[in-house]
Amino acid sequence: MHGRIHLLNFLRKLSVTSILFLAPLHFLAIGFNGWEIGAILSFWAVAPLLMSFPIGWINDRVSMAGVIRIGLLVQAVCLAGLAATRSFPLTAALFLLSGASNNALDVSIQSLFYKDETEMDQNRKYGRYMFWMALGPAVGTLAGAVVMKLADYPTLLLGFAAIVFVLFLTVRGFEGQAFHAVAMRDYGRDLLQPRTLAFVVFVFLLAVHWSVEGTVYGPFLEKGLGLTGMGAPLYIAAGLFVLAISALFVARAEFRPAANKRRMLLAMAASGAGLMLMTVRPAGLSFGFRIVHEVGDGALGVFISVFISRLFARKSIGGSAGLVLSVQVLGQMAGALVLAPLGFRYGLEIPFLVAGGLLILNTLYGAVIFRRIEY
Repeated sequence: MHGRIHLLNFLRKLSVTSILFLAPLHFLAIGFNGWEIGAILSFWAVAPLLMSFPIGWINDRVSMAGVIRIGLLVQAVCLAGLAATRSFPLTAALFLLSGASNNALDVSIQSLFYKDETEMDQNRKYGRYMFWMALGPAVGTLAGAVVMKLADYPTLLLGFAAIVFVLFLTVRGFEGQAFHAVAMRDYGRDLLQPRTLAFVVFVFLLAVHWSVEGTVYGPFLEKGLGLTGMGAPLYIAAGLFVLAISALFVARAEFRPAANKRRMLLAMAASGAGLMLMTVRPAGLSFGFRIVHEVGDGALGVFISVFISRLFARKSIGGSAGLVLSVQVLGQMAGALVLAPLGFRYGLEIPFLVAGGLLILNTLYGAVIFRRIEY
C-alpha cells in the first residue's frame, strides 16, 4: 500500500502545489492586486479550515477510499475551470472548492498512512512519505515552467487537470480498511490534553510562514532578485528538491523520541534563519539561504507527522489529525491575510523577515514545551 500512496501523492502534488507557486505571477499579469491575491490564497484555506475534522471523522467511521476518488474528480474539474476564467470572484470560488478537495485528499491519504500498522522505523516511514510529497511539486514546478514558456498558464492548468482526472479513473487498492464507531467526546478528549494543546500552538506558528511561499514568493523572485523567464521556476524547483532530499535524510536517522525533539528544534531554527536571509542579494547568495530554509522545512515535515502519529489513538487519528491540520490551515490563512498585503504595500522582503522571525521565536517556545512535556 505504501507504494500506491507515494505514487498518488507524487502525481497529485505535482499537479496542484505547482499551481500555487506559479499562480501569483499569473494573477499579477491579469491585473489582480495584492489584496486580491492574498484573498484568493486565503480562500484556498477557508474550506479546509471547516472540513478537516468532518473529513477525518468520515475516514474514521465510513470511508477513506471513497473520499479520495471524489476529491480527485473535484480537483480535476476545478483546475479545468481555472483555465477558463480571468474573473476574480470566479477564481476565488474555484480556489475555495479546490482547497476543499485538496484538503479532503490530504486528510484521507494521511489517515490511511497513520492507520497503517506496518512495522517499521517511524522516521523512515514518514520520511519517505514526505519525500514523495515534496518531490511532486519540485518536478511539477519545472514542468510547469517549461509549459508556460512554450504555451501559457491556462494550458498548464488543463494539462494538470488531465493528470488528476486520469488518477481519478485509475486509483484503486485503498478499500478494505477497518473502521470504528468513535464518539465525539473522544476527539475532544484527545485535543484538550495539555500536551496536544501545546503542540497545536507550535504547529500554528510554524504554518504562518507557508503563506509567504504561496503569495509573495514568486513576485519577490521576479522583482526583488530579478529572476525572469526560467529563473524563478528553477529557483523554486531546486529548493523543493532540497526539501525532498532533506526528508529522505531524516528517513535514514534512527527514530528516538529525545533525538527527534532536538532535531525538530534545530530544523525550526534553520528554517527561520534561512527564510529571513533569503532576502539578501545577489540571487546566488539568496539561494544558498533558500537551501538552509528548505533543509529545515523538509525535516520539520517529517517530525510533525511523526509527532502527530504518536499523539492520538489509531481508531480516532483521522479526525484528531484533521483537527491539527485545521490549525495548520488557520495559520497559513492568517499569514496570507496579513503578510501578503504587508509585502505588496511596504516591500516584498517584509513577509520573509516577519515569518522567519516568528519561526525563531517558535524554536524557543518549542524548547520550553519539549522540556516539560513527553511526546
